[in-house]
Amino acid sequence: MREMEDKMASNQDDTHDASGSRNNVENEIKRGLTVMKSIIRARDKGEKFEVHWSAEDQLIEPNGSMLASYIGFLVRQHIPITCDNWRSPELKVGKEKIWSEIQRSFHIDESRQKYCIQLAGKRLRGFQSFLSNKFLKDEEGKFVEAERPMKYAEIISAEEWDNFVAKRRNEEFHEVSDKNRKRASKPAYPYKKGRTGYARLQQRILAEEKSDATSLPEHVLWKAARVGKDEAVVEAVQNVYDECETLSQTLPSTEVQDCRSVLSRVLNVPEYSGRVRGKGFGVTPSSFYKKPKTKNPTNKEVMETLAELRAQVLDLQKENARYREERCGSEAKDTSDRASINCQPKFPELYLSSPTYRIVGKGKVHNTSGELLHHNPLPVGYMKVLVDLVLHTDALLPLPDVVSETTLMRDAVGSFVGWPSDLIFPDAETPTRPTHKAGKGISRRIESVASQKEVPGRKLKKAGKDIPTKSGTKTNPKSQKEVYV
Repeated sequence: MREMEDKMASNQDDTHDASGSRNNVENEIKRGLTVMKSIIRARDKGEKFEVHWSAEDQLIEPNGSMLASYIGFLVRQHIPITCDNWRSPELKVGKEKIWSEIQRSFHIDESRQKYCIQLAGKRLRGFQSFLSNKFLKDEEGKFVEAERPMKYAEIISAEEWDNFVAKRRNEEFHEVSDKNRKRASKPAYPYKKGRTGYARLQQRILAEEKSDATSLPEHVLWKAARVGKDEAVVEAVQNVYDECETLSQTLPSTEVQDCRSVLSRVLNVPEYSGRVRGKGFGVTPSSFYKKPKTKNPTNKEVMETLAELRAQVLDLQKENARYREERCGSEAKDTSDRASINCQPKFPELYLSSPTYRIVGKGKVHNTSGELLHHNPLPVGYMKVLVDLVLHTDALLPLPDVVSETTLMRDAVGSFVGWPSDLIFPDAETPTRPTHKAGKGISRRIESVASQKEVPGRKLKKAGKDIPTKSGTKTNPKSQKEVYV
């Protein structure tokens, strides 16, 4: 009898263990995946949740953590766990479904799509790490054989799980995994706020302090994130915070607002691309420091720009050729001396009529008429001249340029100036003073325009008698003749 009771008890125990095992499996399957039922119910009623953002464009409460969790659920539904490249074009359809489902349940602007899709990529990497650590590694971190977890059988096929396990067994993956595990095993300043995140931590601190500020400095948040439940601050963390406070007060504002924060300077570590240390997910250097982001053009954009430049060059060449033809035609029709003034073997001479009629320099005539001088039209009777030689440095220009402060001849060397056309003469021509006589047109005296003091000992052309002087000769006014031209 005793033996029979023991046997029955043993059978009962076996039955209990077997039923308990089955119950555990059933419980695991019954619990299933997190489906965010509150969001589904609200969506069925046509309701949407409002989403709030911080000053740095990060998700905050209310409903910030709800949206983040819902994005993780959508990633598990629409993105395969074998994905290694989040930028792969093959994921385009899955990403569009994720964004569409988010818009069905949340009031969210189109400008937030990039943030949500980036957060989805982060959630995918977190899910992959969870599967590896939970089912493919033992307590020592070594990879072991494991079957597909029944909990995720609805979203992970057997083939997908086998491919995922095969990638985790790759030697290159093991090297990267070991390296990251060693780096994260003993952090010098461990983070102690769990899943709160910097954005919601900042929101909570500002609410507790009842501050009107919209954000906190990076090192302040960094320190707060490393304070445990006992509110004790490790000495090493406090030392970093104190150094940041001192450095932020001594650094010029121009150096603080670069792409390396005060916290990174004190920790003596580089900033990772696309993130700001002490600010958390979603804050980038370009958005935080308000610096425009430079983007290298694609090959297509470079070729399009090159084609546009080539077309512009061709148009300029055609325009230049047409301009030359028109100018040559106009110069051929112009038979005056001024049209061929630059064809002389020497530069034309530049004269002034006030206070004395004299030569003040030489230059090259740039045009005959209708040109612009320093973006302004030339006055009537003036020509555009490039001053090459100055004989009177203090002579006042006939058309001073007040804007560029070019008023004297010495300021005009190598520059374009406006000059009266009747005071420009080829070097081979001897200019004369013009005089007016009624009915006879313009007459020119044969005496030189150069003053006798300026040209000592020079004999002037005369039609009569020369009168010797101490500085040269002088024409007898009684015998002086006029030649009309």
